[in-house]
Amino acid sequence: QVHLVESGGGLVQAGGSLRLSCAASGRTVSIDVMGWFRQAPGKEREFVAAVAWGSGSTTYTDSVKGRFTISRENADYTVALHMNDLKPEDTAVYYCAVDLHYKRLPSMERNAYNYWGQGTQVTVSS
Repeated sequence: QVHLVESGGGLVQAGGSLRLSCAASGRTVSIDVMGWFRQAPGKEREFVAAVAWGSGSTTYTDSVKGRFTISRENADYTVALHMNDLKPEDTAVYYCAVDLHYKRLPSMERNAYNYWGQGTQVTVSS
């Protein structure tokens, strides 16, 4: 079992920045990829970004490239999502997730991820 706890969501004006953090506990030695997904009201959960823990390889969805950065933090199995130039369309609940299976590059597929956090709300006002 892996337990994930997200933090750092909130309300921000368009053009602003937020930093989300996700800390994993439990069977962390099995984690190969840590990533972020988001779900806006009435929409399906979508991939945002992910990092392969061993290699540091990253993957981003096109809509956040150049604005969001995912990084491994100094603490064991903690990952941050640095979000800049936020837009109203970034408003969603953001979920942290982990993939326990090796992949050369992090997957963008929701069903590749084995454990999920409870989510943290990000609201961007126009």
